[in-house]
Amino acid sequence: MLIKEYRICMPLTVEEYRIGQLYMIAKHSHEQSEKGEGVEIVKNEVCHDPVRGVGQYTEKRIHLSNHLPSWIRALIPKVFYITEKAWNYYPYTITEYTCSFLPRFNIYIETRYEDNAGISENCLQLSREELDKREIDFVDIVLDPLPAKHYKESEDLTRFKSIKTDRGPLQKNWASDSSPVMCSYKCVKVKFEVFGLQGKVESFTHKAVRDILLLGHRQAFAWVDEWIEMSMEDLRNYEMHTNEATNKKVMES
Repeated sequence: MLIKEYRICMPLTVEEYRIGQLYMIAKHSHEQSEKGEGVEIVKNEVCHDPVRGVGQYTEKRIHLSNHLPSWIRALIPKVFYITEKAWNYYPYTITEYTCSFLPRFNIYIETRYEDNAGISENCLQLSREELDKREIDFVDIVLDPLPAKHYKESEDLTRFKSIKTDRGPLQKNWASDSSPVMCSYKCVKVKFEVFGLQGKVESFTHKAVRDILLLGHRQAFAWVDEWIEMSMEDLRNYEMHTNEATNKKVMES
């Protein structure tokens, strides 16, 4: 099992990001979905935990056969999906991914958000065994390269300036120079227990996870003027309408 802790800084406060991440997820899911491919939202409802209190539970099916490399497509059925289950007790969340036909494949993500520049040594309270295995990876939303297919000039943070917050453009050393600044701490555990393929699949999965984290966090800030004035009620209404439109797009026959 590969364990990596991704640290992604943002020029936002943790409270601001609460709306921003949910807006980004809904809009990004809609943009990336198409006929027969993309994100189907199965559940989005209130949940309760005896320790963490009230949260939000979401369940999604991610249909992405055509987006995988040929060597993986050769091993899988033509129609399959990955299930995402997420429990959001902000500023702490748990996300789990399982595959519809591979019971030995699992991605488990714990996330905590803090108002700092990624300096907490054990924000997620990992065990000593986990800390020994953990690899820390700082994801720079400004300077890290994106796959060319995802690049948009309007989302280039070296050029983008927010009208409503007067933040940006962001340059080298932006995280240490910015105020406010917050960090998403994400401990990602990838497990694929199939002899001969374990290392290759786990490494490929981490690469895919990192690309998604980089793109999503870039977009969350690039879209800040669209969501910064939203209330939680506004956001839930936006989620409802966007998720309905996304499901319709994915399930078209």
